[in-house]
Amino acid sequence: MLVEELTPNQGGEQTAPAPGLADVLKNRNFRLLWIGEAISILGDQFHLIALPWLVLKLTGDALAMGTVLAIAGIPRAIFMLVGGALTDRLSARTIMLASNVIRMVLVALLAALTFAGAIQLWMLYLFAAAFGLADAFFFPAQSSIVPHLVQPEHLAPANTLIQGTAQLSVFVGPALAGAMIALLSGGAVATDAPPELAGIAFAFVIDAATFGVSALTLRQIRSPRVRVEGSTGDGSVLGAIIAGLRYAWNDVTLRTFMLIVAAINVLVNGPIGVGIPVLADRRFPEGAAAFGLLLSAFGGGALVGMLLAGALPKPALRTLGTRLLLIISLMGLGLAALGLTNATPLAAVVMLAMGVVNGYVNILFITWLQQRTPDSMLGRVMSLLMFASLGLSPLSNALSGALVEWNATALFVGAGIAMTLVTLLAALHPLARNMEGAAAA
Repeated sequence: MLVEELTPNQGGEQTAPAPGLADVLKNRNFRLLWIGEAISILGDQFHLIALPWLVLKLTGDALAMGTVLAIAGIPRAIFMLVGGALTDRLSARTIMLASNVIRMVLVALLAALTFAGAIQLWMLYLFAAAFGLADAFFFPAQSSIVPHLVQPEHLAPANTLIQGTAQLSVFVGPALAGAMIALLSGGAVATDAPPELAGIAFAFVIDAATFGVSALTLRQIRSPRVRVEGSTGDGSVLGAIIAGLRYAWNDVTLRTFMLIVAAINVLVNGPIGVGIPVLADRRFPEGAAAFGLLLSAFGGGALVGMLLAGALPKPALRTLGTRLLLIISLMGLGLAALGLTNATPLAAVVMLAMGVVNGYVNILFITWLQQRTPDSMLGRVMSLLMFASLGLSPLSNALSGALVEWNATALFVGAGIAMTLVTLLAALHPLARNMEGAAAA
């Protein structure tokens, strides 16, 4: 264990400086995880561009594209809680490794079929379902493994590195994928696939290769710290899921913030995901350029927020809840402001601010949750967080799609005001304001 240099404080006592990003990278296990996940997440951006583009090239039908993406989301939502229970029963590293190998094989098969010119729409439906199922087990494990690899005082910078790298990949990956697909399509490379599919096939090859790299780095990770007694090794998976649900529900602070996360999913993510393209198309004169600018502004803000969360002093637990809820309420105000503006630069500034809020809150909340939750329950609690973040997306997108067709301004203003009221109401609860209380037994 490294001994950090001590510095005197004003009272004459010696305190250790807060660990930074460089400190956590000295941890071999975490460094391997970070490198593997950084490469894999970059490959995911190639996949996220290539798959819908492939559907459009095969069918020319936007509805088919949406259906393929929806089919991937259904098993991901349904089995996410199972993934959390199995993470507690086995280990996060084992689940991540198995998921990466399965997804590598799936994407490699998809690349081969695309190269051969044999890919058909029905195959993409099967692929999407299988890929979404593997995702359902991966995400809870990924969210649970960091506390097993680093010391508690390193959780905040570790989460900052993981989440910040993922956000950076969102900037770099799509542009690289789009450029590569355009460069290699049109007959530039001799394959059996139609010329417009060659670049897509190469994008899948890159994604499969990054899954392989991530699997190799996971294999090199030494055994994480020993798990505590009370895991789900005995009893059914269903019983383990029920125990996880009961644990989260009985912890009033945790329950409150899980409901806030679900509210963000419904009231913020849906309007942004569905409403921003509509605003760009119908209201902002720059059109598609405005769409890209707004999403980039949000992503850049999120990256800044994550870095701030890792660099600034951590708030005291007795005030953490109040700070988080007040900051989240600003997202509601920003959402309402988006519904009232016709100027792209102003909308970009609002999206930038909302991104900062999102990134800052994510790091502080996830770090608090990882430190609060016992090892034996961590996989299930993180799977609940993932479900609250992603599970209601189909409902949110459907509602937002219907409302934006009726009145885009009403969608943004109504959802924004509702988000602000929900967070301010939650702030009235003493246990939501003070997050230092003991977790539920």
